[in-house]
Amino acid sequence: VQLQASGGGLVQAGGSLRLSCAASGRPLSEFAMGWFRQVPGKEREGVSCIDNIDSRTYYSDSVKGRFTISSDIAKNTVYLQMNSLKPEDTAVYHCATCGAQYDGGTYSLKFYDYWGEGTQVTVSS
Repeated sequence: VQLQASGGGLVQAGGSLRLSCAASGRPLSEFAMGWFRQVPGKEREGVSCIDNIDSRTYYSDSVKGRFTISSDIAKNTVYLQMNSLKPEDTAVYHCATCGAQYDGGTYSLKFYDYWGEGTQVTVSS
């Protein structure tokens, strides 16, 4: 599976951006895909994941209520609509195959197998 992310840019705090990730090599309907972000010196953070088999979506607490993940199966593309952006959302965003790992009643987002090139998102204050 090859993953190509796009849509990053510079935006003011409170603004919006939409990231896209086009997958090739396998039908999107067969796997889960999502977004992770990285800031130099910090641990990688799972942002959101969508399971295209059962349409379940998952979000980190830091973006819940502000970001929305969606899929266009016909275009083999996953989107991340990011609203009410904050300076702390600044990072390189990567799309990747993903999953949710449960621990009791909570979950964390995990990367599995395929990782795409990143796109820079910068939010100015």
